[in-house]
Amino acid sequence: MKSIIDYLNCGVINLANERVCFLVTKFSDICNIIIPFFDKFHIQGVKHKDYLDFLRAKTLVENKAHLTQEGLDTIIKIKSGMNRARMNDITPEKN
Repeated sequence: MKSIIDYLNCGVINLANERVCFLVTKFSDICNIIIPFFDKFHIQGVKHKDYLDFLRAKTLVENKAHLTQEGLDTIIKIKSGMNRARMNDITPEKN
Protein backbone atom coordinates (compact mmCIF):
# COMPACT_ATOMS: atom_id res chain seq x y z
CA MET A 1 0.00 0.00 0.00
CA LYS A 2 2.87 2.33 0.76
CA SER A 3 4.11 1.81 -2.79
CA ILE A 4 0.76 3.02 -4.15
CA ILE A 5 0.98 6.19 -2.07
CA ASP A 6 4.57 6.72 -3.21
CA TYR A 7 3.67 6.11 -6.87
CA LEU A 8 0.60 8.36 -6.92
CA ASN A 9 1.97 10.88 -4.42
CA CYS A 10 -1.38 11.11 -2.66
CA GLY A 11 -3.61 9.26 -0.23
CA VAL A 12 -3.26 7.63 3.17
CA ILE A 13 -3.46 4.13 4.58
CA ASN A 14 -6.33 3.44 6.96
CA LEU A 15 -6.38 0.32 9.13
CA ALA A 16 -9.85 -0.66 10.31
CA ASN A 17 -11.59 -3.90 11.19
CA GLU A 18 -8.73 -6.08 9.99
CA ARG A 19 -8.75 -4.29 6.62
CA VAL A 20 -6.17 -2.08 5.00
CA CYS A 21 -7.67 0.72 2.92
CA PHE A 22 -6.07 3.24 0.59
CA LEU A 23 -7.99 6.52 0.91
CA VAL A 24 -7.83 9.70 -1.11
CA THR A 25 -10.01 12.44 0.31
CA LYS A 26 -8.51 15.58 -1.21
CA PHE A 27 -10.82 16.51 -4.10
CA SER A 28 -8.00 17.97 -6.19
CA ASP A 29 -6.04 14.69 -5.85
CA ILE A 30 -9.09 12.76 -6.98
CA CYS A 31 -9.55 15.02 -10.01
CA ASN A 32 -5.90 15.49 -10.95
CA ILE A 33 -4.33 12.13 -10.03
CA ILE A 34 -6.83 9.32 -9.40
CA ILE A 35 -9.24 9.94 -12.27
CA PRO A 36 -6.49 10.42 -14.89
CA PHE A 37 -4.87 7.19 -13.63
CA PHE A 38 -8.08 5.20 -14.12
CA ASP A 39 -8.77 6.92 -17.44
CA LYS A 40 -5.37 5.66 -18.61
CA PHE A 41 -5.58 2.22 -16.95
CA HIS A 42 -9.20 1.22 -17.45
CA ILE A 43 -11.14 -0.63 -14.78
CA GLN A 44 -12.58 -3.87 -16.14
CA GLY A 45 -15.89 -5.61 -15.55
CA VAL A 46 -18.77 -4.40 -13.43
CA LYS A 47 -16.46 -2.06 -11.47
CA HIS A 48 -16.23 0.07 -14.62
CA LYS A 49 -19.90 0.94 -14.12
CA ASP A 50 -19.10 2.00 -10.55
CA TYR A 51 -16.30 4.18 -11.92
CA LEU A 52 -18.68 5.84 -14.38
CA ASP A 53 -21.11 6.53 -11.53
CA PHE A 54 -18.23 7.92 -9.48
CA LEU A 55 -17.45 10.31 -12.36
CA ARG A 56 -21.10 11.42 -12.42
CA ALA A 57 -20.97 12.19 -8.70
CA LYS A 58 -17.64 14.00 -9.12
CA THR A 59 -19.17 16.21 -11.81
CA LEU A 60 -22.09 17.05 -9.53
CA VAL A 61 -19.66 18.09 -6.78
CA GLU A 62 -17.60 20.13 -9.25
CA ASN A 63 -20.77 21.95 -10.29
CA LYS A 64 -21.66 22.52 -6.62
CA ALA A 65 -24.87 20.48 -6.97
CA HIS A 66 -24.03 18.76 -3.67
CA LEU A 67 -24.86 22.05 -1.92
CA THR A 68 -28.55 21.66 -2.77
CA GLN A 69 -30.85 19.02 -1.37
CA GLU A 70 -31.74 17.83 -4.86
CA GLY A 71 -28.08 17.47 -5.82
CA LEU A 72 -27.25 15.70 -2.56
CA ASP A 73 -30.18 13.33 -3.08
CA THR A 74 -28.87 12.57 -6.58
CA ILE A 75 -25.41 11.75 -5.23
CA ILE A 76 -26.92 9.54 -2.52
CA LYS A 77 -28.98 7.73 -5.18
CA ILE A 78 -25.89 7.20 -7.33
CA LYS A 79 -23.96 5.85 -4.34
CA SER A 80 -26.79 3.53 -3.32
CA GLY A 81 -26.54 1.73 -6.66
CA MET A 82 -22.79 1.19 -6.55
CA ASN A 83 -20.54 -1.63 -5.36
CA ARG A 84 -22.41 -4.38 -3.51
CA ALA A 85 -25.80 -2.96 -4.50
CA ARG A 86 -24.79 -3.27 -8.16
CA MET A 87 -23.33 -6.73 -7.54
CA ASN A 88 -26.66 -7.89 -6.11
CA ASP A 89 -28.38 -6.86 -9.33
CA ILE A 90 -26.13 -8.98 -11.53
CA THR A 91 -27.70 -12.14 -12.79
CA PRO A 92 -25.78 -14.78 -14.71
CA GLU A 93 -26.25 -14.66 -18.45
CA LYS A 94 -28.32 -17.46 -19.87
CA ASN A 95 -26.75 -19.39 -22.72
